[in-house]
Amino acid sequence: MANLIYSAITSLDGYIEDMEGRFDWSEPNEEVHSFINNLVRSAGTYLYGRRLYETMMVWETDPSFADAAPVYRDFAETWQAAEKIVYSTTLTEPSTRKTRIERVFDPEAVRQLKTSARQDILIGGANLAAAAFRAGLIDGCQLFLSPIIIGGGKPALPSHIRLELELLEERRFHNGVVYLRYRTKRE
Repeated sequence: MANLIYSAITSLDGYIEDMEGRFDWSEPNEEVHSFINNLVRSAGTYLYGRRLYETMMVWETDPSFADAAPVYRDFAETWQAAEKIVYSTTLTEPSTRKTRIERVFDPEAVRQLKTSARQDILIGGANLAAAAFRAGLIDGCQLFLSPIIIGGGKPALPSHIRLELELLEERRFHNGVVYLRYRTKRE
């Protein structure tokens, strides 16, 4: 059985984008990117909302992204190899290979996917992850805390949910980013 893991880069005050919808402050340097590459390599499927998918699809649709540095090429190859499920009511066709569009987030379908998958599943995007948190589907969190306070925006974690977590791993990077990996505690 695969784990469903929420992964996000956040500001120190817990936002994935600022009040204007920008997240340029969260771009990982090569050290952090290399670490992220090793994490995502263990996942066979990514679950995305439309906005995050449109941000991420450049790893396949824009070759200049992968050509910028070897660490980016590595990420692009890993990203392209994974299956992607995008939850959107507006997209009609995927812009990348190994991608399918689902109109609604169905917790039971994700439970079945977790049961049948051979590799872990990453979920990205705060709104989609919030639905998975509320459905009790999240098995772990991988959070990258950036050394910046942005004062507001889109929260990385859902409100009105209480969930006990167990810290499994932590790592500090030279640029001040801190990685925290948690497992959800089940009753």
